Amino acid sequence: MRPTSRDLLLIVDVQNDFCPGGALAVPEGDAVIAPINRSMQAFEHIVLTQDWHSPRHHSFASAHPGKQPYEQIELDYGPQTLWPDHCVQGTPGAGFHPDLHLIRAELILRKGFRPEIDSYSGFFENDHVTPTGLAGYLRERGITRVFFAGLAYDYCVGYSALDARRLGFDAVILRDACRAIDLNGSVAAIEREFTAARVNLIESASLLA
Repeated sequence: MRPTSRDLLLIVDVQNDFCPGGALAVPEGDAVIAPINRSMQAFEHIVLTQDWHSPRHHSFASAHPGKQPYEQIELDYGPQTLWPDHCVQGTPGAGFHPDLHLIRAELILRKGFRPEIDSYSGFFENDHVTPTGLAGYLRERGITRVFFAGLAYDYCVGYSALDARRLGFDAVILRDACRAIDLNGSVAAIEREFTAARVNLIESASLLA
């Protein structure tokens, strides 16, 4: 599956707080870096997303007295999992992992910066209505298919891929270039959605075969 000029690699949230030792570490989160760096060689177009939360963000358990991380509450836009404070603007945890190759990225898209609403997807805030502007960027660049890699497979990667399909883009996830949180069966749940939405899963080695 050799990418063309109409394909783009979207690298999702490969940041220090999601890697071992970080505030919201995904198990083996740093294991995505080597396959992502290799995969970049196959793409003409590369975009990165960066979780970029304000202090006291409403998705943080610390913003809700008496609540603990991983509890779920209702906000104006629906259910919200509460997280440990992570990827706070300007902190080392919000920075990209130092081993990730950044030089060929055309765009770094910051998301989750609105204090009152979380943002898993690279395309929409969690109200599923407020756009990030990524879809317009891809359309103006003539992109028709998006490949996804990064963290976490069952949250920000997965929701981005589902939104890509909803917006009419083909979506392919590089499964070995992702790692999951798997909170309360979240991997199985999102994979059922992948099947229904026709999100494809492949191994990154097939890009360079």
